[in-house]
Amino acid sequence: MLDFFKTNDTLIRRIDEPEEGCWIKLTDPSQAEVGYIAEKFEMDIADVRAALDDEESSRISLEDNYTLILVDIPSAEVRNNRRGYTTIPLGILLKEGYLITVCSEETTVLTPFIDRHVRTFSTKKQMRFTYQILYNVCMRYQALLRAIDKKRTELEEGIGEGMKDSDLVDLHELESNLVYFATSLRANGVVLDRLTRYGRLRRYEEDDELLEDVIIENKQAIEMTSIYRDIINGTRELMSSVISNRLNEVMKVLTSITIVMSIPTIISGIWGMNVPVPLAHTAFGFGIICLVTLGICLVTLFLLRKRKML
Repeated sequence: MLDFFKTNDTLIRRIDEPEEGCWIKLTDPSQAEVGYIAEKFEMDIADVRAALDDEESSRISLEDNYTLILVDIPSAEVRNNRRGYTTIPLGILLKEGYLITVCSEETTVLTPFIDRHVRTFSTKKQMRFTYQILYNVCMRYQALLRAIDKKRTELEEGIGEGMKDSDLVDLHELESNLVYFATSLRANGVVLDRLTRYGRLRRYEEDDELLEDVIIENKQAIEMTSIYRDIINGTRELMSSVISNRLNEVMKVLTSITIVMSIPTIISGIWGMNVPVPLAHTAFGFGIICLVTLGICLVTLFLLRKRKML
């Protein structure tokens, strides 16, 4: 999909053809749309398509008449029949008078600009617009990180109520999300560091402060990712400890039952030998032996319960 937008007095409107000072938005574009942009703005088609390759890493490429900024943004996906998160590339192509974004899917990083949720937004101020996009990327990461931690908290609260195998799978998925985020955030940090030395296009006074805010928010997202990974590791260890404790409790009960059940077996084995034994010629011998055996079993149960083996 190929869309053109331009702001006029801070109000964004859709236009039919690209104009100087506009924003060109490519979302899951066709080969024809990619070719059109590459030819019209004299760009390498590989650079225009770079963001459509999931294996592309964050980077900045400075060409003769344009600049490519490639960053990773968070995206929702379904893994193991569960909703999870991964990262996909977002390409920002800067050419004098034009800003082009390329992404393989519609993203909440860019929709706030179209929905007029971003103040002091202008498609004509390319560097500020770029920094605002990067700021939204950081905010999206932080929002999803808080959602991941909330899900972890729910799993942790349910440990005492009866843990399921699916809880372990859910915890693993959360940890996988954080691995993707940590890798992408570090790569984005390298790009932001390079942007501090980037001066090809004109900046406005507020741009440097905005870039500093983006760098701070990206570092905060990295720190949040590290903290939440440590917490998830702690939750995993807690789950392992609970599982081990429950297994020990089961083994204690089974051991106690085995001890109690072995008493009748031993007594019946002794009285079943083909040799003279007490009560062999008594009419009530069998009943007496059964009562004595029952008494010994009850005493054994009492002692085991007193030692908290049952």
